[in-house]
Amino acid sequence: MYVGDPQLTAGQVLRTFQHNEFYLFLGAAFTSVGLVSMAFAFLSRKFDAVLFWLALFAIFYGTRLWLSQSFFALLLPHTAFFYRLPRAANYIVPIPAYFYFAEAGFLGRYGRKIAIALTVPFLCITIGNLWFGNSLVFLYINNSIVIITLAALTIESIRRKQVDKDFTIVRLGILVFVAFALYDNINGAFGNFPQKEPIGFAFFLAALGYVAAKRSLHRDQQFNALQKELEIAQNIQTSILPSAYPASPYFQVAARYVPMTAVAGDFYDFLLANETQTGLLIADVSGHGVPAALIASMVKLAATSQRSNADDPAQLLSGMNSVLCGNTQQQFVTAAYVYLDAASSTLRYSAAAHPPMLLLRAGEVIELTENGLMLAAFSFATYTTAEHPLHPGDRLLLYTDGLLEATNPLGEEFGSSRLHTLLKQAAHLNAEEAATSIVSSVELWSSKSQNDDLTLLICDYQSPATTLALN
Repeated sequence: MYVGDPQLTAGQVLRTFQHNEFYLFLGAAFTSVGLVSMAFAFLSRKFDAVLFWLALFAIFYGTRLWLSQSFFALLLPHTAFFYRLPRAANYIVPIPAYFYFAEAGFLGRYGRKIAIALTVPFLCITIGNLWFGNSLVFLYINNSIVIITLAALTIESIRRKQVDKDFTIVRLGILVFVAFALYDNINGAFGNFPQKEPIGFAFFLAALGYVAAKRSLHRDQQFNALQKELEIAQNIQTSILPSAYPASPYFQVAARYVPMTAVAGDFYDFLLANETQTGLLIADVSGHGVPAALIASMVKLAATSQRSNADDPAQLLSGMNSVLCGNTQQQFVTAAYVYLDAASSTLRYSAAAHPPMLLLRAGEVIELTENGLMLAAFSFATYTTAEHPLHPGDRLLLYTDGLLEATNPLGEEFGSSRLHTLLKQAAHLNAEEAATSIVSSVELWSSKSQNDDLTLLICDYQSPATTLALN
């Protein structure tokens, strides 16, 4: 029935178990805490070395506690290896303990070197014990090193200045554990094994658990506060974007803005929006998240300050560059601006290191490029305006590079040729439907795994006569 001794009765095993059940429970608890801590160490966004070594310490300690109980001695095979295993386990437990104390800063600035140096003798006596058998020499070496290092750890813990209340609690847990460990090891040096140390270890883990729970609650509170702040920032950023383009006999404008995160660095605006004129601006701030969103707000102010130059794209971009230079913390901005005049049937276009504007005319896509240097980077940058005729039925597409650089699971970018094809395929749709179709296609291409902000403006130009004919 039992591997260790077939002559054992169930009553003997039960009595032995009842005699050891407290320490068996502690061993199971320590190992469980260690396994959970190990999972958190690897599942965190950044590997947590302190949590890893604590987890290994708890797992080794719990395992050693089991192996040292007479209940396990009844169940294990009566071989030399299993006879030596509990003592060997006792020698290897200090290794992760020293690395934990080193990573937690309790061994001073040379803690890692001290932990590595102490690993050598413990590995040697562990291997020696498994190879040569249980020896008092190995026990004395183990106890001597443990006593000296625990005493040094106690002195270092007391000597360290108090940082905060959490440190005080952890230090108290360590001192209680050290006191019990010293008691056991000093007694062990004289051949007595009271086995009180696990109680101290339980107190130590309880102190760490309290601090961990307290810090976790604090992090949750900080996260919730940050989420509320991001929601406010998102609402503010959305408010700086213009509402729907007003009804016009000549222009139908549709905008789509899909930020990668709660807030983004893309921006668009209608600097002109009357019956015969429109001025469409699109911009993309380098980077993502809150820093880019703050710069986007500055782009809004810079563009507003240049409304008097709305009919001169080059002058408008030059003015924006002057406002932004030196105020964007080394972040730059790409932008494109187009001015449309129905009275003269012309468009004027200029850009600052931005992807070319696309013109869909008679089923063909034409790239309009008139690029100068990026905004906010060079105070000496200059810009030029390209003027082109407008034809009824023309469709213009302004967009940020998030559309071109969207990647599929294979790492292939969406690219300009696919965007050209989409623009042609959506020719029969109105501006709103075409904008939705393009954004949906790009999102489908990237499998909803967005790696940049997506923003586009579509403008359809048509004469009032064409509008009446379509109606």
